[in-house]
Amino acid sequence: MTKRQKMWIYNPPRKPKTGMSNALKEEVQTKANKLVKSILIPKYVIPPPKDMKYNYLIDIYSKWRGSHFYFCSKYCCPGPNAISPFFEAKYARLEYIGNNRFNLSYMRHNGQWLKIYTSLSLDECLSAIRDEPHFLP
Repeated sequence: MTKRQKMWIYNPPRKPKTGMSNALKEEVQTKANKLVKSILIPKYVIPPPKDMKYNYLIDIYSKWRGSHFYFCSKYCCPGPNAISPFFEAKYARLEYIGNNRFNLSYMRHNGQWLKIYTSLSLDECLSAIRDEPHFLP
């Protein structure tokens, strides 16, 4: 019978959960949907190209996952060598930090989130997503 060796591992403390109200979640979802439908979709979603061999954007949407709120884009892959007919990508993230404030991050080319704004209000986050080049779908 072999004895199991004991070893030490690093176990960092978990982040405390931020108490976000359902009213705030609904407000964020409502304002984000308004931004997506009125500005982002008309600006970035264009009709499919005539040459159907390259990926193209077909939808922009938003969703909650825990205390993070994501802006996502959906692409169509019409080429003959496509692994899947569609793929989705997250491109902007709002992280709730308390007191109706958010950290705003964007997805880098290497698949990592880069936080560029801290402690912004919801309206400041949405205007940055609308106007700044970091947040292109």
